[in-house]
Amino acid sequence: MIHSADIREWRNRDVVDPKGHKIGSLEAVYVDTTTDEPAMATIRTGLPTRQRLVFVPLDDATVGPGYVRVPYDKGTVRKAPAIGLDDVLAAEDEEVVFHHYGLAYQPGAAGERRLARR
Repeated sequence: MIHSADIREWRNRDVVDPKGHKIGSLEAVYVDTTTDEPAMATIRTGLPTRQRLVFVPLDDATVGPGYVRVPYDKGTVRKAPAIGLDDVLAAEDEEVVFHHYGLAYQPGAAGERRLARR
């Protein structure tokens, strides 16, 4: 299990797919608001002048020296919903991110956000 206390050390680490192909650099971690455990990460991808942040779930992710390995292939992650480098994920867009990866989405009991950036 990945503990939320460790996430401050992950920023700028390479994010790789199961085959070890680099997807990009980890920009931020989003925690599940009900458990405060890491749920999603944003990965900086693209050319230096056209970068964006794509979302990837951290379920079954492993952390190694200098990298975070996610269980999704590079192509799937690169096609994931994205935001600009200075943008914030809108609450109404959270569900789209979950659905891209075939994950069930359920907002909080009072309709609050499911993800919070750390």
